[in-house]
Amino acid sequence: MKVTIDGIEIEVEPGTTVLQAARMIGGDVVPPAMCYYSKLQGTGGNCRACLVEISKGSEADPRPMPKMMPSCKTGVMDGMEVKVKTSDRAMEARKAVTEFLLINHPLDCPVCDQAGECDLQNLSFKHGVGKTRFTEEKRTFEPENIGDKIQLHMNRCILCYRCVHTAEQICGERNHGVLNRGDHAQISTYVSAAIDHEMSGNMIDVCPVGALTDKTFRFKSRVWFNKPFNAHRECDKCCGKTTLWMFGNEVQRVTARKDEFHEVEDFICNECRFDHKDVNDWVIEGPRKFEKFSVINQNNYTRDMKKVEINTEKQILLGREQDRKKISMKAVPYKNNKE
Repeated sequence: MKVTIDGIEIEVEPGTTVLQAARMIGGDVVPPAMCYYSKLQGTGGNCRACLVEISKGSEADPRPMPKMMPSCKTGVMDGMEVKVKTSDRAMEARKAVTEFLLINHPLDCPVCDQAGECDLQNLSFKHGVGKTRFTEEKRTFEPENIGDKIQLHMNRCILCYRCVHTAEQICGERNHGVLNRGDHAQISTYVSAAIDHEMSGNMIDVCPVGALTDKTFRFKSRVWFNKPFNAHRECDKCCGKTTLWMFGNEVQRVTARKDEFHEVEDFICNECRFDHKDVNDWVIEGPRKFEKFSVINQNNYTRDMKKVEINTEKQILLGREQDRKKISMKAVPYKNNKE
């Protein structure tokens, strides 16, 4: 089957979705996805961030689809033509979806541990606006204790259901879910501190926002102050392949490795994630490369920053030479009072 996305033709297997076909092409034609996760079954169709315009349905029926379609749930038809970044409708729809996702989301990026690696932050960085039209009161939730390793911030949750699917498919058991309906819907547990499965830490990695964070790393550091290294160890519970986030020689947190679409490559156990924070426990393979598009990439980690030069008088910025010598003890010559 052949499909054309933004003028690029690609041949795919039957049953492939538009989003999967776009990821095969790569680059800017890949729509963002806040709820879809290729490693988890049944995901997608919740956030509507991946809406695309289908200008030609198929060779058999070349009529365009009248509505914007979620690419994660729309199967490819032979001869289909899709517009992503070349469609004004698709880009306007993405901006509208971003605005809706930010309606109840708090503006707490300065204190959120997900800042710098947040999919919603990346989405709003590219498609958000600097102001909001929402004048009503944001919904808020009381803090809950769902486990000894995971911190739930329900105020930040966008109800993507990734953590629910992870509990069902990776952990094999689920002690939490979505309670209530509509504007009152929330992720919660019926019994306090119920999440204690040995694979439960993977819910932190799949969460696209800061709703589920690591209690052992909470408020320790910002991700852009850490240096990530790929490492591995022998583990009888999981693959043992991880990313160590280090500050100097200190391992501040351990996460699963992620691909360019921010999806976990191999899920890891809680023992590797929480119990091995010593460098000697790991075989370090080398530094991890950042994904191409991320808010954290706007810093100086992946590109050379130009030196800022201010055209003004030297004394305004540096002060007088004699004053600088007085401030710097090294520049002041030593005098022996006995002489």
